[in-house]
Amino acid sequence: MSKKLRTRNHKVVLNRSAGGDFGITVFLVVFGAFMFIPLYYAIVQSLKPLDELWNYPPKFYVVKPTFSNFGDMFKSMSSSWVPFSRYIFNTVLISVGGTFGNLFLGSLAAYTVSKIKFPGRNMLFSAVRLSLMFTATVTAIVNYMTMSALGLVDTYWALIIPAWGATLGMFLMRQFMVSGISDAVLESARLDGSSELRTYWTIAMPMVKPAWLTLIVYSFKDLWNTGASTYIQSEQLKTFNYAISQIVSGGIARAGVGAAAAVVMLIVPVTVFVISQSNIVETMSTSGMKD
Repeated sequence: MSKKLRTRNHKVVLNRSAGGDFGITVFLVVFGAFMFIPLYYAIVQSLKPLDELWNYPPKFYVVKPTFSNFGDMFKSMSSSWVPFSRYIFNTVLISVGGTFGNLFLGSLAAYTVSKIKFPGRNMLFSAVRLSLMFTATVTAIVNYMTMSALGLVDTYWALIIPAWGATLGMFLMRQFMVSGISDAVLESARLDGSSELRTYWTIAMPMVKPAWLTLIVYSFKDLWNTGASTYIQSEQLKTFNYAISQIVSGGIARAGVGAAAAVVMLIVPVTVFVISQSNIVETMSTSGMKD
């Protein structure tokens, strides 16, 4: 007699014992808690008064929790001749502008390389893969010379434009488009009279939603954490991360402020990740029709 397949939400799932389900659940909970420890510890540290911050061995709990570290941080920021809100505005502008420029140009280039046949496209993609080997430190001098020649030094564009050209976005989107979008679907759209730009925007992009959400998280995180930059000299153009680093450089007395600043810097990237995490998980799988 054949064994009946189990179902979950009206979908057939692989047969597995209840003990196996329990074991996997325990495994995921333990590793999830392990990954949460750094975030938890950062929050705990931000709530500790100065005398508890230097206890050894460090404790994972607070005896006398206080929000004075956050108050001191905002007080220090407000005493600067550049308003606190200006640092926040600079960071948000650079992060949002750089992220969406990278997403649009990267996905458009990825669609062109993966779904439109033209001479040299394989060579072009090989150059993109090769560029991933070079870190920002290696290309810093060349990038500065380029920005200087274009007259963009000490402007927002000096940080936004390099983010637009980040090749990781194109590489990620191209890999997902190759496996996740059927050529037959695109060909059907073309036969119906759809232009390439419309096909890209209304058909290709919705099919690779997990990929571009992942790209948003990665790009936004890097730009949000941008600190002191050789491109920016004006204080009123500098980022929140730079301002925080200047405050916490005051020594031991600013340790509490530094812990509070670390939590503030974590809030936005973590929020972006939590909102889109269900789609990011799908990036590791393929979807859509296959030829």
